[in-house]
Formats: sequence, C-alpha cells, structure tokens
Amino acid sequence: MMPREKLAKYGASNLSDLELLRLLIGSGNKQASAQSISKQILKLLRDKGSSVTYSELVNIKGMGIAKTSEIVALFELGKRYLMPAENPVISDTDAAVEQLKDIRGKKQEHFVVLTLDGANRLISNTVIFQGTLNQSLVHPREIFAKAIEDRAASIVVAHNHPSGNVEPSDEDVQITEKLREAGQLLGVPVNEHIIVTKYSHWSI
Repeated sequence: MMPREKLAKYGASNLSDLELLRLLIGSGNKQASAQSISKQILKLLRDKGSSVTYSELVNIKGMGIAKTSEIVALFELGKRYLMPAENPVISDTDAAVEQLKDIRGKKQEHFVVLTLDGANRLISNTVIFQGTLNQSLVHPREIFAKAIEDRAASIVVAHNHPSGNVEPSDEDVQITEKLREAGQLLGVPVNEHIIVTKYSHWSI
C-alpha cells in the first residue's frame, strides 16, 4: 500500500518516518529518487532533530530550493503550533494513561506503543493494531520495529477494552509476557502494559 493510501485509510500515526517523508518529497527528480532523498533527510533529522537548518537540507542531493523551503516552513509551523515545548515524561501509569485519551472510547480494540527515551520522555505514540487482539496479531516484530526506529530506551504498551471491563484476559497476560521476554532479549524493556476503558484503567 502506498503511503498516501495508507494515510487516508489508517491515519498519519500509522506511517513510518520514512513514509511521511516520502509524502513530503513526492516523486523525486533526475538527481535522486524520492526514497533516496527521504532516507538522507531522515538521517539528518535523527542526527540533528529540530535543529536541522535550511542549508543542510538544500545540500542534500535531489533537494531544490522550492522543496527545501516547503519542508523548512512545515517544520517551523509544526514547532510553533503542534509540538509541545518539551515531550512529557512518562514517569508512572497516570502519565501514560494521559497519552491514551484517543483510544479510550473507541468501539474497536486499538493496541498502542509509547516509545520512551532514556529519561522516560515520550518519543512517539503509535497505534500498531486495530480490531480484536490475539497473540498471532500482536507480534513482537511489529512492536519493537517501532521502538528500534525511534531508538527507544524502553516502551509502554496499551490497549482499550470497548466492553468496559477493565480486567485483563488470559490472552492479555500472555501477550504481556511474550512482549516482556522479547524486550529483555532486545534490550528495550516493556515498562508496563496498560488496559484502558472509557472510565478506568488497569496496569498489568
């Protein structure tokens, strides 16, 4: 599925960093493909973060003045209106639950991963799965791919119970253990698994 179709169907939060950049770059040009340009920008963003400059972007092979100006303007608008001054610290269950407002009233189950840096600051909040969850769907590969992409030091996983019953099922407990084991092997611990309903929450 192409990034544009994926965004329309699942929302921007379900696209990878590279896919989001592909949408900004478009079709590329004679100097470099969109994929190549996006990879170079992503490397620059991971190295420099919000301090990326116009000159650094325009010097990427395939980036022209017009496209660089568009991206710099978009980044600046994001910093001014969309990004908090500092990412919240997920120091306890309540702080994590605060990041789960969007899924609490959903009529389908949504499985979310919160990736955290070494100071427990939130890096990203991403919906990984939608629909009835089971062990075959909640595969560690998908969860930890996002963690590795974000260079996370640890993660919190969460999902909602549309039924309103906040207690974990046997399947929930088994999924938690499987993810914790995978996290130990990869060196990215799972801090907790939170279940939320519209009015309550439970930490496994």
